[in-house]
Amino acid sequence: MKLKALLTFALLIAFSSTALAAAPIVIKFSHVVAQNTPKGQAADYFKKIAEERTKGRVKIEVYPNSQLYKDKEEMEALQLGAVQMLAPSLAKFAPLGVKEFEVFDLPFIFDDYADLHKVTQGPVGAKLLKKLEPKGILGLAYWDNGFKVMSANKPLKTLADFKGQKMRIQSSKVLDSQMRSVNAIPQVMAFSEVYQALQTGVVNGTENPPSNLYTQKMHEVQKYVTVSNHGYLGYAVIVNKKFWQGLPADIRTILEGAMKDATKFANDVAKKDNDEALAGVKKSGRSQIVTLTPQERDAWKKAMDKTHKDNIGRIGADIVKEVYAATGYKP
Repeated sequence: MKLKALLTFALLIAFSSTALAAAPIVIKFSHVVAQNTPKGQAADYFKKIAEERTKGRVKIEVYPNSQLYKDKEEMEALQLGAVQMLAPSLAKFAPLGVKEFEVFDLPFIFDDYADLHKVTQGPVGAKLLKKLEPKGILGLAYWDNGFKVMSANKPLKTLADFKGQKMRIQSSKVLDSQMRSVNAIPQVMAFSEVYQALQTGVVNGTENPPSNLYTQKMHEVQKYVTVSNHGYLGYAVIVNKKFWQGLPADIRTILEGAMKDATKFANDVAKKDNDEALAGVKKSGRSQIVTLTPQERDAWKKAMDKTHKDNIGRIGADIVKEVYAATGYKP
């Protein structure tokens, strides 16, 4: 009986060890936008291909729409290891002391996606991601969202139209400076709170790529949308450094390949979704689409050039010059 009991115990231990060894590695991927935005779709696509390619050894749990953490909370959660993966907008890194990322917030610095990708897919982009490592963060990729439009309850065409308008922005000194350069009043606010703030008049307007505006139904509480394409909103996909480096080497290699493919997916879908979102806004009849003349756009650019001059010292002259050189921007 004793021998039988010992054998039974040994089998239970062996079974438990096998079950434990077979338990998948869980990666919690948190983000603050809707599932049907470019970022939301890319996160779900990464989940799909990562799980398929690791044959169940990795499970990706995606939490959209601030289900776990709001804008200001998620970075600390990543550093503490409460989540393993995020895709925050590039403006979110300045509070960590990595102000160089605010170069992406400079208005009119990118004419198009080709200009942008010279930076995000080139040596300057890689150099910026390296600056996150001392913070316990590894940068895996840049994902596009798109170029921003302005929305408000009055048409924003001339510089005079901005005067006194309370405009929601992300927490970014550059975006603060941008709004002040056209005499608007910047209001920092979590993304999840913007719809209600627009609805109740706490803020008058905001800036967003059309996909964010449309999926969050902001167009339903904004009478006008100005297609200005004045600034870029993108994300860096980041992971907890200790967690990532602790993964089995073969798993990490598979995930890096999946991230590369998810990045192509994200960037391909971004422009398409923004075009469709803008068409959706127009079709809804809730917001009137405002198109700037070349002269009006030039006036915006000229006024907002002050943002560049005022923030070069903050961002870092070397990084700004490198981006200017890559894109051919001339202030």
